[in-house]
Amino acid sequence: MNFYSLNKQAPIVSFKDAVIKGIAPDKGLYFPESITPLPASFFENIESLSNTEIAFEAIKQFVSSEIPENKLKGILDTVLDFDFPVVELNEDTATLELFHGPTMAFKDVGARFMANCLGYFSEGEDNEVTVLVATSGDTGGAVANGFLGVKGVKVVILYPSGKVSDIQERQLTTLGQNISALEVDGTFDDCQAMVKNAFLDNELLDKMQLTSANSINVARWLPQLFYFLFAYKEAKSKGKEIVFSVPSGNFGNICAGLMAQRLGMPVKQFVAATNVNDTVPEFMRTQEYSPKPSTATISNAMDVGDPSNFIRIRHLFKDNFQDLAKNLSSYSFTDEETKKAMVEIYKDAKYTADPHGAVGYLGLKKYQKENSNTYGIFLETAHPVKFLDIVEETMDVKIPIPSQILKVMNKEKVSHKIGTYKELKSYLLQ
Repeated sequence: MNFYSLNKQAPIVSFKDAVIKGIAPDKGLYFPESITPLPASFFENIESLSNTEIAFEAIKQFVSSEIPENKLKGILDTVLDFDFPVVELNEDTATLELFHGPTMAFKDVGARFMANCLGYFSEGEDNEVTVLVATSGDTGGAVANGFLGVKGVKVVILYPSGKVSDIQERQLTTLGQNISALEVDGTFDDCQAMVKNAFLDNELLDKMQLTSANSINVARWLPQLFYFLFAYKEAKSKGKEIVFSVPSGNFGNICAGLMAQRLGMPVKQFVAATNVNDTVPEFMRTQEYSPKPSTATISNAMDVGDPSNFIRIRHLFKDNFQDLAKNLSSYSFTDEETKKAMVEIYKDAKYTADPHGAVGYLGLKKYQKENSNTYGIFLETAHPVKFLDIVEETMDVKIPIPSQILKVMNKEKVSHKIGTYKELKSYLLQ
C-alpha cells in the first residue's frame, strides 16, 4: 500500500516512509491510496475472532509487505495485551473503556503500534530517528511509554505549561532514558505550530531525521480503528443500529472510526462531541471551516482550535458535505454541562466518567433525542484518575489510584522550559 499527501504536491510513499516522515514535504497529511472493504463474512462471523485476528485483518492492507505477516501479528499481540470492555449503563447506552493500557488512555494503542513499527524499521539501521510530538494531555504519556527504550529512537514531547493535569505531566516528564519533555509557555496550538514548523525547516531536516507521533502519523492514526471493531463485536447482538459518540480534539480517533465504517463496519452514525472548542460543530452547522485559538477547559485533551485530522475526514467523503452529514453529527458542550453530565451518569448508573467521556455521553444523548431505537456507545478515553481533582470535586467521590499511576506519582519531574520555535530548534540541534 502506498500513501499520498492530501496536498498532492509531494511524492507517493510506502507505509514505512509515511511512518518515518510523519508529514509530507508539502505539509500534507498522508492518506492510503485505496481502502478495500473487508468481506461481509468478516462482520457476520466477528464474534468468533480474537482481538488480534480482527486487528490483523483490518490493518494488513495498509501495512502491505512492509512488515511480514508473522511479525505484524506479533506486534499486534504486544499492542493489544489489555482489555477493551463495553460497559452497559442502560438498555440503549454503553461506554467503551479505552483506559486499561499502561498509561490509562486510548492513545496507548496507536503509540505502541507506531513504536513497534519504528522499532522494526530501525533494525540494522545506523540513522537515529527523533520523534517530535505535541500533546494536549494523554498523547505525551502514551508516546513516552510506548517508545521508552526503543533503540534508534529519541522522543521529544512538547506540552503547554499548566494546561495538562498533574498525573498527565508526570507520565511524560519522569521516564528519562530516550524521552525528553519540553514545557511550552503557551497553548497546545502553540506546541503543535512549533512541531509543524520543525517539519518544514530544511536546515533542521538536513541534520536529523524527524517524525511525528501525533495522530497525523499514519501509524498512530490507523490502529485506532481496532477498538471500534472490538466494540461492534460486543454490541452486534443488541439488534439495534449502533451510534458511536467520540470525545474529539484533534479528530484522529473519530477519523479512525470512520475508516472502520469504510471497511464495512455497520454503524448508523458517528457523533463528534467537543467542548467549547467548537470549530467542527460550527462547520457542520455553517459549512464554513474557521479555526480559532483554543480555549482551556476541564476536558483539556480536546482543547484544540484547529484539528489536524478533520481534513482526512473531509477527504474520506470527497469534501461532499451532504455525504459527510449523513454519517457525522457534531455538538459542543460547556464545562458546566460536562460537570452536570458526570453527576448524572454517576447518579443514574453508578458509573464514574472522566470529563472527556462525559462530553461523549452528552453528544450521544443529544443525538438519541431525535434518533431513538439506537444503541449508543460513547468512548471513555481516559481513566477518571487522570483528572483526579476535577472528578472528585464534581462528584464528591474518592478514586483509588491504580498501579499504573502510583508508579509515577513520586518520581521527579524533569522538563526544559521553552517559549519560541527558535528555542525548540536550538534544543533539537544540541
